Amino acid sequence: MLRNRGGQLTVIVIIAAVIALGVIAYALYSGGFLPGTGSTEFDPVFNYYSECIKEQAKIALDLSGSQGGHMNTEYIPGSNYAPFSNQLNFLGIPVPYWYYLTSNGLVKQNVPSKSQIEKEIADYIQNNLVSCDFEQFYSGGLYINFSNPSVSVKINRDNVDVKVKNKVSVSSYESSATKSDYSVRIESKFGTFYDDAKAIYEKELDDAFLENYSMDFVRTYAPVDGVEVGCGVKVWKIADVENRLKEAFTANIAALKFKGDYYVLKNKTSNYFVIDQDVDSSVNLVYSSQWPTRVEIAGQGVSGGLMVAKPIGNDDDFGTMGFCYAPYHFVYDVSYPVMIQLYNNEELFQFPVVVVVDKNMPRNSLLAEYNDQGEVADFCEYLTQSVNLNLLDSNLNSVNDKLDISYQCFNQKCSLGQSANGKFIGKAPACVNGYIITEGDGYAKKSVLFSSNRESSADIILDKLYNVSVDLSVGGHSLSGMALVSFAGENGASAFLPDSKNMKLSEGLYNVTVYVYGNSSLTIPASTKTQCTKVSESGLLGIFGGTKEQCYDISIPETKIEYGLIGGGKVDDQYILPEMLSDGVLKIEVSEFPKPSSLEQLQYNYEIFNSAGVSLE
Repeated sequence: MLRNRGGQLTVIVIIAAVIALGVIAYALYSGGFLPGTGSTEFDPVFNYYSECIKEQAKIALDLSGSQGGHMNTEYIPGSNYAPFSNQLNFLGIPVPYWYYLTSNGLVKQNVPSKSQIEKEIADYIQNNLVSCDFEQFYSGGLYINFSNPSVSVKINRDNVDVKVKNKVSVSSYESSATKSDYSVRIESKFGTFYDDAKAIYEKELDDAFLENYSMDFVRTYAPVDGVEVGCGVKVWKIADVENRLKEAFTANIAALKFKGDYYVLKNKTSNYFVIDQDVDSSVNLVYSSQWPTRVEIAGQGVSGGLMVAKPIGNDDDFGTMGFCYAPYHFVYDVSYPVMIQLYNNEELFQFPVVVVVDKNMPRNSLLAEYNDQGEVADFCEYLTQSVNLNLLDSNLNSVNDKLDISYQCFNQKCSLGQSANGKFIGKAPACVNGYIITEGDGYAKKSVLFSSNRESSADIILDKLYNVSVDLSVGGHSLSGMALVSFAGENGASAFLPDSKNMKLSEGLYNVTVYVYGNSSLTIPASTKTQCTKVSESGLLGIFGGTKEQCYDISIPETKIEYGLIGGGKVDDQYILPEMLSDGVLKIEVSEFPKPSSLEQLQYNYEIFNSAGVSLE
């Protein structure tokens, strides 16, 4: 019995020793220690290295979050057509756009994947671990050796895990230790911010909510479609309209919210500004009028920095209609950047997008140009055709000013470069029936048909632009009211006196029209007229083409005519010579009409206007 007990005791001791050795081995392996003496006196070195990894990770997360998930940024310039480049300068920080227009107006996306962000953060940490300062340990007599680090990063919703493999060996005169694996966790909402940012971005791609809001703002703060009642011309300055739109974008973009618990609405009308997208983060949208912004306005009556609505009802049908009105329809191309920020008290993730309104419509149609990989075919990347241009003025002398040269084929416009010493030699993409476009200070924009697939050279004659001030004389004396002076032609321009009498005009053929308006106290009383029209009969007769007359009343409200036509005239096919523009003053004389004191007199003024001429000195 005694021998049996001794044998059992021996077995127990062996088993316990094996377990103890296993525990020690596991502890050493899991901690990455391969001790020389088994000492833990070097833990401060290893702990410091872990803290340095954490600090570099925090710096990388802050940098990535402030730059839309990108660590490395490369600047690509924009153009007059799309003045955004590929990044937004936000308080000195270059933030790459997630969605923008290239210099020739093509759509590009630059959204980083989570795996791409993790890799770039890992690369940053790996490259910056050399900045960890171990001087305090060196001065204490320790020797530290490092191998080449390998870093991996995992971004989670509420934290970020960083793992570093790097053999760090520490030794003194008496002992040594080595640790190879380091794991740190940073408490961060970076993953939550990124997920919400992707959801917001995809919402914008699908619904174009920023474009739809923007068009609402345009219609609220700028003339788009409408009617001005009255017999006077209605004029808006394009510069004033642009400034109003920028102010509207600044205030209203900042008011936009997403569904969440990070705000309290002031009233029910504020629901208009809430976007139907749930988020777990606080979100802020920013636009600044100082950022690159493009506003182009087209339509009948847009010329020379003015938007003009001309009255209808003052011609031969005046007596029938009984009142005047000025309809207008303007078309807007608007593009501007919006910064979308997701944040809390300690962290920020932001990314910009370019908002695009194309001819009063959201930019949804532009997305159709993408292929399955989310890219768009950019034929401007293939500059294969030689182009040799001679730039001449109207006297066939070389134009030595630097001019921007571009080439447009269908809806794509490529910047080719600048001219020098009256010539341009470069490359263009292959295209049939494209256009060479020249633009620059001092010369009118010129478009010349040019098939680059079979042409290689061209002479382009440019029209010099003159800055002129309009000096208008009405019936032999100076203007005392308001006047609209319009030069309609290839390089047309307009002036609205007395507020805006300067314009840029080139030599060429124009139709010149001058309206002169003065104060009027005419009032058209309210009236009701009966209008009749034929409509289809109901029932069987309607099926076989039967019609009947249906009448309805039209109520015309009382209309006060504040400005009446008191002078003016027009002339067609007037050739403007350089001599008429070179001294900077363009003298124009028109006839003066009687000041209208009745509707009949006002109608008479419009009748004689059509036969009155315009004299230009």
